[in-house]
Amino acid sequence: MPDPLKALSRYRPYGWLATIGVILPSANTVMEPELARLSPAGVTWHGARTPVRGVPSQDSLDAMAAGTEAAAEDLASAEVDLVLYGCTSGSFMTDGERLVERLQQIAGVPATTTAACVLAALRALGAQKVALATPYRQFITDGEVAWLEAEGFAVTSALGLDMGETERERRAINRIPPEVCYRLGREADRPEAGVLFLSCTAMASLTVVQALERDCGKPVITSNLASAWGVMRMLGLREPMPWNCRLAPLHLRRP
Repeated sequence: MPDPLKALSRYRPYGWLATIGVILPSANTVMEPELARLSPAGVTWHGARTPVRGVPSQDSLDAMAAGTEAAAEDLASAEVDLVLYGCTSGSFMTDGERLVERLQQIAGVPATTTAACVLAALRALGAQKVALATPYRQFITDGEVAWLEAEGFAVTSALGLDMGETERERRAINRIPPEVCYRLGREADRPEAGVLFLSCTAMASLTVVQALERDCGKPVITSNLASAWGVMRMLGLREPMPWNCRLAPLHLRRP
């Protein structure tokens, strides 16, 4: 008698297009809901957390990166198709390439970071000059400017909220109203910038992307938008993203 498990081993009731593991800072409550809004039917996201403690510092960023290894082990048991490290600053303020290599070794599937997805999105949009808005402490915003410039982009402006002086304030990044994200983006924008980038996977900026694109007259990306787009592109998914913005349809192009 045929073994039905030969077929059932390929069955997924929800993630039939892709199941994606995302490792995010333990305090982040924004990224998972936004990734779900950006995903077509058949794509599911499965979270694992890496500890985030205290105020932002290089040590805390390094500790988060180290914690991704245990999270990747957990995601391997979920049989995900790809692992994403969903922290923007955590992936440009540490050795992102080495981190990806370790995640791939542990999980046994391809891996990427939000920072890598942001770079892919900027290049797909043909950006040369970028206006940057962040909630970060100044040393992280400065680090992001240096990272973008090292990757070949001119940063026309960089506006940060300098949040994170205390752990409570750091967690409050999750509660920044979208209306504040809109005003932050408008203030950061410059006429010469080709793309406006709202950075941080814990900042709920997705819902103002369309208004900012209309009012600034240029493409706008957020960390979560770039992450979802980059992962779908890596996996070769051809299903349209259910979000009306200039980046969304570009994943249909072959890398």
